[in-house]
Amino acid sequence: MSPHSDPLADALLRPVKAGNAFEETLARLLQAIRLGLAAPGERLPAERELAARLGVSRVTLREALHALQEAGYVESRRGRYGGTFVRSIRPTHPTPPPPAFAADVEDVITLRQVLETGAAESAAARALDPTTRRHLRTRLEECTGAVVADYRRRDARLHLAVAAAAASPSLTAAVADLRARLDALLEAIPPLGANIEHSDQQHRAVVDAILDGDPAAARTAMAEHLAGTAALLRGFLT
Repeated sequence: MSPHSDPLADALLRPVKAGNAFEETLARLLQAIRLGLAAPGERLPAERELAARLGVSRVTLREALHALQEAGYVESRRGRYGGTFVRSIRPTHPTPPPPAFAADVEDVITLRQVLETGAAESAAARALDPTTRRHLRTRLEECTGAVVADYRRRDARLHLAVAAAAASPSLTAAVADLRARLDALLEAIPPLGANIEHSDQQHRAVVDAILDGDPAAARTAMAEHLAGTAALLRGFLT
């Protein structure tokens, strides 16, 4: 990869947004690899250079590179000529994506932004009864720190609890249907520890805003959380 001489590389390896630095860093690197800016067997730029270009810390960059290595996109080599190299054999989706796969990803992302940010805002605007407040806290604590094998199921339960707190059965049903579509997409993405830790922090911000009765903060926190998942979906699946 020679990012200094390639305008496309300049476009891809630009500073990421601070709110979802890990997810966006991972998505940018994935996009660069999949578009061929780094050929199979080629070494990626040095960590110092990548971190500077993406505007992230070395820690965040290393977490993203580790996730790519775990997913099978890159490999780390030691020694004088070591570094991070693009693997010659790329991982594939568990099943071939249908022709409308990318369009479905964008459809799910858009629907989540509309439905789930609205659900969080509506829930925060209500005077929640003790049972609903307790339910939200329980779902949050179940999700926080959950092992990878259980995380997505508990994550789904938390998001549905937020929707239910808005007290609109139609909205809750719509979010449930949407979650089934989202889970089908997430099956093609490896669970990422750094993303889970970040999601835990964002989940708490969402629930805290709802329980504090702050609709604007709840909507903003949910939008930022969904943007992180959107970055991963686009990075891995489109």
